Formats: sequence, structure tokens, C-alpha cells
Amino acid sequence: MELMMRNMFQSLGKNPSANKLAKKYGLRLGATRFVAGDTIKTAIAAVKKLNAEGKVATLDHLGEFVFTEEEANESASMCIATLDAIAKSSVQSNLSLKMTSLGLDISRDLCVKNMKRILDRAKMYGNFVRIDMEDYAHVQVTIDIFKELKDIYGEHVGLVIQAYLYRTENDMKDLNTYKANLRLVKGAYKESHEVAFPEKADVDTNFMKCIETHLLNGNYTAIATHDPKVIAQTKEMVKKFYISKNLFEFQMLYGICVDLQNQLVKEGYKVRVYVPYGMDWFGYFMRRLAERPANVWFVLKNLFK
Repeated sequence: MELMMRNMFQSLGKNPSANKLAKKYGLRLGATRFVAGDTIKTAIAAVKKLNAEGKVATLDHLGEFVFTEEEANESASMCIATLDAIAKSSVQSNLSLKMTSLGLDISRDLCVKNMKRILDRAKMYGNFVRIDMEDYAHVQVTIDIFKELKDIYGEHVGLVIQAYLYRTENDMKDLNTYKANLRLVKGAYKESHEVAFPEKADVDTNFMKCIETHLLNGNYTAIATHDPKVIAQTKEMVKKFYISKNLFEFQMLYGICVDLQNQLVKEGYKVRVYVPYGMDWFGYFMRRLAERPANVWFVLKNLFK
């Protein structure tokens, strides 16, 4: 039953028609728990609240269904506007983005052009942009573009690596030569057993291996997880190897495991909350429902309030 629900939500998240309907009817079905509204103003307000709680943030203007150059350029402009709003409000936040929203599936050159527009602004402000990793079909081109941009923008750009892929160990060895600032995640896309570990236990093992490897290589590591076991193992590992708290941070999603976020802040760890906003919220929301059945029951309860 759980697998069937997960597959259903993952499929819905990739459906442009469903996304169009969601846009038309706005944030519904409890999505406001996971999405900080549809405007920059609401997103900045959410970050201010997080900052007051001792957390930092990364803002993501959602946009997963881009089919024209005009839409890609508009998405890039929204990313730039987000960086402007961060600077103007003085909130503690950086930016996350998906390169498909910047035209990657239309033209590599278009995507790189838009990335450079965004990174020029981030560099001007002394801010940082994290490139989210997407499904397997986009992994290699994403890494290739990241390398190109890292040579130009240095510490102002970082990447996401997914532990559920077989190729990840080799990718991390390659990226170590770039001293990449990585966000490490388990992975949320539905992938073939030919490219990804089918068993959760294997993903968990590889995730911890990735965390330890990247930290011991002396690279800044964003550990993105809500798994208490992974967090506990990370705490033990950094103590064992005397790794400074300045070399890593825990990252969690907006609206999820808030008590755990607060506890980590209380213990002196840096916590960054991933704060998505915008009209294109549907695909992101469906992936959150697919990941945790408890999220589905939260939505169902909200339907009857």
C-alpha cells in the first residue's frame, strides 16, 4: 500500500496537467505546511521567523515545468529577485535552484547563460547558490555544468549529491578535486534498480559513507536528512574525528521535523531550512507526500478542517 501511494504521488508530481490545475486553484490540501507561500514577500517573512529561532535558510523559487526560453529567463529573473530580496531584508539565507527551471532541457547554453546571470548577482552580494540535483537523466550534465561554474565562481556555488545512486562514490571522488561544497541527500526521485540502490538499508549505508568521506576530505558538508539515526551517527563521527562544527550543517525541509530542528539548534549545531515558495509548488509537494506517509495523513486531516 505504501509503495503504491509513493508511486502515485511521484507520477502526479511529474504531470504537467495536474500542475496546471494546482496553479489555478492555488496552495491547497495542506501544501502551506511545506511551501512558504507563492510570493517573495511571504518567503522572506518565513525566513525571518526561522532566523529568529536560530536557524538559517535556503530559498528556492519553485519552477519545474519550463518549456520555452521565455519561461526559463523568467525563472532566472525570479532567482535574481530572490537574491535581491535576501540582500535588502538582511535575512540569513542563500539560494537553491533547479537547472531544468533555467532551461536545461531546452538548451545547455541557455541554462549556463541563466546560471551566470544568477551567480553574478550572488557574487556581488557575497551570497551562495546551491544547484539541486534532479533525476538520473540530468545527473551528468548537472555535474559538468557545476564544474564549469565552480572554476569561475568558486565558493559562491555548490551542488547536491544523491546517495541512492550507484555512481555517487565515483562522483564524490571526482568532485573532491574541486573541493566542492556539497549537500548530501538520500534521493527522492523514482529511479530504476539499474542505477539506484533498491534497498533502503543500502541507501542508508552509502549515505553515511558519503558524509564521512566528504568531511574527512576537509570539504564543507550540508547533511540533508530528517533521519534521527543518521543525525546521531553523524554526531558520533564528528566527535570521533574531531571535526569542527564550522565544517558542516544539518539541513531540513520547511515544515518537517521542526522539534528536531529546534533541538539541534539548542545543541549548538548549524541548521539550515530549505524554504520553497512560488506558483509551481505542485511537483515539490507531491514528492513530500511520496516520501512520508505521515505527510499524507496530515493533508487528509486538513481537508476536513
